[in-house]
Amino acid sequence: MKDPDHGEKPSESGASAAGRGGAQKHASRGGKGKRKRRRPSGLPSATASGSGLTGEAGRPAALDEAEPARKRKRRRRSKAARPQGQAAAAASSGIAAHSDAATTDRKGKKARHRRGLQGRPLASRGKPLAAERAGDQPRPRPTEAAAPQAPQPARSENLRAPHVAPGDPSAPLYAALDLGTNNCRLLVAQPTRPGQFRVVDAFSRIVRLGEGLGASGRLSDDAMERSLEALKICAAKLKLRSIRRRRLIATEAARSAANGEAFLKRVAEETGLDLEIINRETEARLAVSGCSSLVDRETKSVVLFDIGGGSSEIAVIRIGENRSSRLANHITHWTSLPVGVVTLSERHGGEHVTPQSFETMVREVEAMLARFDSPSVDMLAGGTSGGGFHLIGTSGTVTTLAGVHLDLPRYDRRRVDGLWLSDAQVSAMQARLLSWDFAARAANPCIGPDRADLVLAGCAILEAIRRRWPSTRMRVADRGLREGLLTDMMADDGAWRRSRPRRYQRAPNAPPAGEERNRAQDKVHEGTKA
Repeated sequence: MKDPDHGEKPSESGASAAGRGGAQKHASRGGKGKRKRRRPSGLPSATASGSGLTGEAGRPAALDEAEPARKRKRRRRSKAARPQGQAAAAASSGIAAHSDAATTDRKGKKARHRRGLQGRPLASRGKPLAAERAGDQPRPRPTEAAAPQAPQPARSENLRAPHVAPGDPSAPLYAALDLGTNNCRLLVAQPTRPGQFRVVDAFSRIVRLGEGLGASGRLSDDAMERSLEALKICAAKLKLRSIRRRRLIATEAARSAANGEAFLKRVAEETGLDLEIINRETEARLAVSGCSSLVDRETKSVVLFDIGGGSSEIAVIRIGENRSSRLANHITHWTSLPVGVVTLSERHGGEHVTPQSFETMVREVEAMLARFDSPSVDMLAGGTSGGGFHLIGTSGTVTTLAGVHLDLPRYDRRRVDGLWLSDAQVSAMQARLLSWDFAARAANPCIGPDRADLVLAGCAILEAIRRRWPSTRMRVADRGLREGLLTDMMADDGAWRRSRPRRYQRAPNAPPAGEERNRAQDKVHEGTKA
């Protein structure tokens, strides 16, 4: 027992307390407002174990006679309030156990607001009980039969694949292949929003089909072998997919070579790909179709150029009040120069280019452009001081300049396509490339060794175009004939006019319900009115 003044004292037995020098006993009463009287100094005291009794002289005799009964009653109540196993449980768990005595007030009434079912103290909200009553045994709970669980399906590895319900037709696939003088490119795509598509697969490899063509007039054996290897890869990619429509073209190298037709027959026999040779006008229109989304709404006119490996296509586009969905319909003048990065670098040298040799290449291209009848820049700008006119370049030369300008650690199409370059920035990039030797150009990640001997020849063609049509800005397009082919095929098929299929469809024979039934009826009425 704890004394309020001196702390915890050792308890004494009741026999020793009764035999003390004839001293009268006084028991402090338990209950509300109980107070302990301080015994006078020098008087003996006795403490009963667990009872809290104190003997004191001068008490009435009636109280002394009733003392044994009250004492026994308090002892029984105290024993009933203290569970037998409380001390052992507190020693083992280290946590003070809850008991009925803790929830009983000084009048012996239970604080019912702190007790739950089965007389157990309630835990605080959101927290488990600190300890169970000492001496309580865990009650056996009835075992519940575990419900059989359905086997979980294996998680798909392709988490990005769109969900397509059974019977839901997926968007058709279109394929475009461009075998040029320098590159072999393949693109497989799906139509999405009007005028746009999502690339499903792509392939590009530098084959240099036109290597040595300017000197001999024929395709070399090595160039044809390199091209065949690339085309076999393209054929394998196309066989893996269900292509709704495809178009495979060949451009200047196959068009101007004496053995170009024979080479395409060999391609068909060994790869199964039937390539068509397109003329220069078609090539210019396809280049324009692929860049239609890069022309601003405020633009009055555009000069679009595509610097290829064996030829360079230039188209003058004038946009009036009524803008067509196909930008190629606004072409007013076009030309195809019989010069490209491969042919020009072979004639003047591409590895070691000096400022004098660079100017010689520019003058050669300027002489070709002088024969092209085209409106002046003032007429193209529409009297807005050049604000309604700009250039669009779609070629490896222009994208290389953009990558060097951005100082990219590796080429990134997302940052290059659609980039605006000012006239001063283009001049600075050309001067920077001209100051590098072949090794420095090859070490640049946006050029590489495959284009190190071609990039300055492309810059010479670009400089001649800029002198012919001066403009304060130029837009970079990392797109070309493949995008034009895909755009034309999807537009011809009306792929963007059809409504997009629902992601989740009902059963084929299930009647529409609720709003779906009303919509179906409205469509029937609209069709009747039409």
